[in-house]
Amino acid sequence: MSEQIALLASRGLIVDDVPVARDFLRVNNYYRFSGYARPFQNAPHLGDDSFRLGTTFHQVSDVYDADDRLRSSLVQSLTRVELMLRTHFARVVADDHGPYRSFLEQRFYTDVGPGEPTAAGCVRDVLRSRDRHILRHRDLDAGAAGLARLPVWSAVEAWSFGTLSKAIERGAGGTLADDVAASAGVAKAGFASRIRTLVYLRNRCAHHGRLWHHSVLDAGPTPNNVRSKAKRSVGQFEPRSVIDVVASLDDFVVRSGAGSAVLGAIVERHAQGTLFWDGLVRPQGSRDHTA
Repeated sequence: MSEQIALLASRGLIVDDVPVARDFLRVNNYYRFSGYARPFQNAPHLGDDSFRLGTTFHQVSDVYDADDRLRSSLVQSLTRVELMLRTHFARVVADDHGPYRSFLEQRFYTDVGPGEPTAAGCVRDVLRSRDRHILRHRDLDAGAAGLARLPVWSAVEAWSFGTLSKAIERGAGGTLADDVAASAGVAKAGFASRIRTLVYLRNRCAHHGRLWHHSVLDAGPTPNNVRSKAKRSVGQFEPRSVIDVVASLDDFVVRSGAGSAVLGAIVERHAQGTLFWDGLVRPQGSRDHTA
C-alpha cells in the first residue's frame, strides 16, 4: 500500500492522511480505485496520469463510497422488478400456453444467432437447482426428460435474470414480450430490450462494477415519455447514462406496483450538481477511464 500511495502522490494527488489512505487501499483494490481516479486526472487516455491541481485522496474515495451506496440501493429495486417479471411470465405462459413442458421446448422460442439456444439455458438452470420446489417435480435420473411434471411457476424461480430476459424476449415465437408487458402494466414498446438493460445493470451492481462515469453498453430504448418525465424531475441526462437506465427502472417499478419510486430517492441521497451526480448523468467517453 505504501508504494501505491507514493505513486499517487508522485502524480499530484494530495494524501492528507496516509494511515487512512492505507486502510482504504488495504480493503479496496488499487485498480478499482484507479478507475474512479481517472476522471480527476488530466489526460490518462493520452498517457498523462497527473492529477488536476488540488485533487485529494478524500475526494476520490468519497466518490468511490457514493458509488457503492448507489449500487446497494439499486439492487433492491432491481430484485423487485426481477421477481415481478417472474410472476407475470409464469402467469402468461400458464394461462396461454399451459403450465407444463412448452416453455422448456426449443420450438417455443425464436432464437437469433449462434449462441446457446434459449430452451437449453432454461433447462440448464433448472437442472442445477437443488431447491425442494424443483426436486419434488422432477425425475432426478432422467435429466431434461424428467422435467415433464415441472410447472412453469416453479421452473421460473430457478432461472437467472438473464435466462428470464431471453425467455421473455424470444418466447411464443417472439410474441410473449407483449403479453408479459400487458400483464405487468408496462408499455409494450421496447419492453424486451429494456429488460435486457436492467439485467446488465443488475449484473454490474452484483459484481461491484463502477456506475459513476459509466456508459451503459447494452442500453435499451427508454421510451421518450419516460425520459421526458424523468428530465422534468431531475434535469438533463445522456441516453446511455446510468440515470437514463434508472429512469426506465423507475417506470417499471411504479407501473407494475413492484415498489416505491427509485429516481426520487436517488436524488435525495445524491445531490444534483455535485461531482458524483455529474458522473451519473454525463459519463465520460470509454477511452477516458478504465473498468
